[in-house]
Amino acid sequence: MFDGYHILTLTHRDAPLEIIGRAIVPSERAQQTLNDLKSRFGWSELLYLSTCNRVMYLFYDQASPEENLAARILSIIHPGLSVSEIAPIAQRMRLLHGADAIRHLFEVAGSLDSLVVGEREIIRQLREAYDQSHARGLTGDHLRLLLRFTIETAKEIYSRTGIGEKALSVVALAFAEMQQAGLSKDARILMIGAGQTNALFSRFLLKYGFHRVTIFNRTLEKAGALAQSFQYGRALPFDALEHYTEGFDALIVCTGATQSVVTPALYRSLLAGENTRKIVVDLSVPNNVDKHILPVFPVRFIEIEDLRVTARENLSHREREKSKAESIIVRRISAYRELWHERQVERSLSHIPDEIRAVKERALGEVFAKDFARLDPAAQELVRNMMGYMEKKCVAIPIKAAKAIALHTRSKRG
Repeated sequence: MFDGYHILTLTHRDAPLEIIGRAIVPSERAQQTLNDLKSRFGWSELLYLSTCNRVMYLFYDQASPEENLAARILSIIHPGLSVSEIAPIAQRMRLLHGADAIRHLFEVAGSLDSLVVGEREIIRQLREAYDQSHARGLTGDHLRLLLRFTIETAKEIYSRTGIGEKALSVVALAFAEMQQAGLSKDARILMIGAGQTNALFSRFLLKYGFHRVTIFNRTLEKAGALAQSFQYGRALPFDALEHYTEGFDALIVCTGATQSVVTPALYRSLLAGENTRKIVVDLSVPNNVDKHILPVFPVRFIEIEDLRVTARENLSHREREKSKAESIIVRRISAYRELWHERQVERSLSHIPDEIRAVKERALGEVFAKDFARLDPAAQELVRNMMGYMEKKCVAIPIKAAKAIALHTRSKRG
């Protein structure tokens, strides 16, 4: 019954990221290439999804996919690749059919198949993939119905399970711990380093309304790029640290140094004579903050090693929630089967309203035209109303009967 649905995919479970990249359609010729794929293989519908760790071709075709489909698709996407280059990529790609394809799509949308279980970003990516494929004229009723049901399934998984609970990234966990200290939005935040980790941390600061951020970095341009996002952001060179005398409430440190950057002496200097408890977040490996400050100064110290323990515990929690999500998927596949059957009935009977309407118009305009013309206006209006009523009823009766027969057939099979 789901025989027309197929998925060809390559994910982080099948191959390293550099190999996945070889199965992605180049963006500059995506329209032409995807239309070419749909035409060459005779697919009636196609949805193409590409993320940082997966590529997926979801297509609808009542015929069975041909052999060596993955290799043929790769040769169309990248005509410059040789057979020997294509073969190892094609061998890693999975081709799923029918209910297996639908199950996989539900698992992808519900993040059960994600690199990070519980990551909701995939829902947005699926929506955008469908919108782009639809705008390119690649999709139709079968994929429209499936994607709508898929998004609803993903939302149910997130609302009825804890699969998206408990942060996994050390940056998110560090920020959450900092928040627990009750730091005000006007807090003075010093950030040492402007690399990727601190850039991610700065996004959390922005999102939650912190605006007084001073960033120290050896490359001033890089610090400036981060600082300009904040209302009162400042960028200072790294060697300005020892001369900084304005104090702070939170210190965020992550550099590429392999030794302590914030020594007890520098920390005392940064305090500028203040003796209140400070928050120190050290996201460096190894630590960039000398732990000798801990017994000397009042500090809430957050370091990466403790965060990793929490991240592992949170991951275990999400893995346990997967079983609940899998149960939802089993039920939703069954529900989609019902919906799909109803839609097929509607599609098969879609011509009936036009045919019945044509019969009505022929009756009034040809068969009984002379008799109808002899009626007074009130009588003509009554006849039209009666014929309109009969039209609606004649449309509804066969559709209702067909759905009842389909339901009875499915219940007997069940």
